[in-house]
Amino acid sequence: MTATGTFGLSTEARNLQWLLGNLVEEVPGVRSVAVVSSDGLMLLSSDPATGQGATAEEGAGRSGGPRGSSADLATIVSGIGSLTIGAARLMDGGGVKQTMVAMDGGSVFVMSISDGSLLGVHAEPDCDMSVVAYHMALFVGRAGHVLTPEVRSELRKSMESAQ
Repeated sequence: MTATGTFGLSTEARNLQWLLGNLVEEVPGVRSVAVVSSDGLMLLSSDPATGQGATAEEGAGRSGGPRGSSADLATIVSGIGSLTIGAARLMDGGGVKQTMVAMDGGSVFVMSISDGSLLGVHAEPDCDMSVVAYHMALFVGRAGHVLTPEVRSELRKSMESAQ
């Protein structure tokens, strides 16, 4: 986890961190995961390449970002979310449930969480897309009711203190 750990966090926040860790550990091919609030701020992230408990400074040297690939992923997820929501409005398509971008070097999956937050996953090019989407849907189903304004605020403060 790139957050400050579990010390001092509520049970709900610790459970969300645990769910995110399980998503990374259980799904083959996942590179990094980020949960981004509706206003674009990273709430949770996990970068399997840096390992559990990685600090902001440890992640910074790997890919040049403030927290490595998770911070980059959060920016991308926020942008993709904004773009697809705007496109859905223009096309009278209703709410956006999920978006997938397939690239030569990997895939990015974005899924809406009930509170307006977004779950983003960056995966290997040979990942099983249906398995990634299934586990993302499980996370969204379990996390959606837990992401209250209080927990979002707590997670934001935790991420800010990790910088």
